[in-house]
Amino acid sequence: MKKAVQTNLFEGTKRLQMNESIDLTIQSIDAYGPGYNYWCIAWSGGKDSTTLATLVVYLIISKKIKAPKKIYIMYADTRLEMLPLYVAAQTIMEELADHGFEVQVVMASLENRFLTYMLGRGVPPPNNATFRWCTSRIKIEPMEKALEKLVGDLGEKVLMLTGVRQGESAIRDKRIVMSCGKNGAECGQGWFQETLPKSLCDTLAPILHWRVCHVWEWLKHWAPLTEFGDFSTELIAEVYGGDEAEEINARTGCSGCPLTDKDTAIDNILKKPKWQYLAPIKRLRPVFRELRKAQNRLRKTGLENSNERNKQRMGPLTMGAREWAFNEIIKIQNEINERAIIEGMPMISLLNEEEQAFIRKCWAENLWPNKWTGDEPTADTPMDTVYPDGSIQPLIQFGN
Repeated sequence: MKKAVQTNLFEGTKRLQMNESIDLTIQSIDAYGPGYNYWCIAWSGGKDSTTLATLVVYLIISKKIKAPKKIYIMYADTRLEMLPLYVAAQTIMEELADHGFEVQVVMASLENRFLTYMLGRGVPPPNNATFRWCTSRIKIEPMEKALEKLVGDLGEKVLMLTGVRQGESAIRDKRIVMSCGKNGAECGQGWFQETLPKSLCDTLAPILHWRVCHVWEWLKHWAPLTEFGDFSTELIAEVYGGDEAEEINARTGCSGCPLTDKDTAIDNILKKPKWQYLAPIKRLRPVFRELRKAQNRLRKTGLENSNERNKQRMGPLTMGAREWAFNEIIKIQNEINERAIIEGMPMISLLNEEEQAFIRKCWAENLWPNKWTGDEPTADTPMDTVYPDGSIQPLIQFGN
């Protein structure tokens, strides 16, 4: 006797095909879109949000969905996107404009960009455990400010479309955890879905149910066709690893992302001969990791008047560490651009002249994060242990 097998919506039946995924997207937009006069698309240039942006534009121009009064496409420029991905986004922006859709570039203010915030103010690189400040500061907060202005000008709430995607299982998930996603989901994309203020927008994820293979199918084969918009999205697939991208469940983040263990995305890029001049970018992540070390940071003595439980917490980067990292990053940028000029390839901009000047100005003004003066000892300095209740364990002194 055969053992009974529990089935669900997909098991025991055929899996969603491409046209079916598109039809479900149309149904989703038709169900919620008409309730809003204005839509926004949060676009980061990655595979999921690029699929969303080009798909929605195709559905509008082909009259498969009814367009709102206006649709706003907001491109989140982190200043740390991998160069090929950035180049692809610029090309697609021009193509979107050809279809009559303007793209607004959303970027953090000068003092809040990843490298200026870190090297200027001295805030250490983010980590996954206790101090992941990057996504909110360089993606969410700038998008929120842009939305605040837009909604203020329009005088009404908008519908924000995001590229959050969980695959077919999303249809039956009771709770979708989206901050980083699974199934190769785009880095940070889910934060738009979870954290953008409801006073400004309601959020909808029209490709939530898409399988990763459908994303690649759209980018590599459908969107580049004239009948689907004639978009240069095959460049995106190339950045992720081309034909192997689906198999390795590829995903990308910022260049040199300190939150990952491997630079998988850049490794895939460097397999392509034309992008091999970008190899020095591999030195970025080791720079960020070095900055987290005790000798490159300050530490509270624990004797300050403070109610903090962690009285001897490690803090900001020393001025010496900031200057060292600044010089290393400029070296990386210069090496890449020297090769780019020789090979006739796009140049990179990790720190532009404005950002370099801002960082040097911070140094000249002796700028430190709040509650730090710069007079604290380096974090590798031996000192008495101060416990949360204020009690002190003297440093053990060993005789000669």
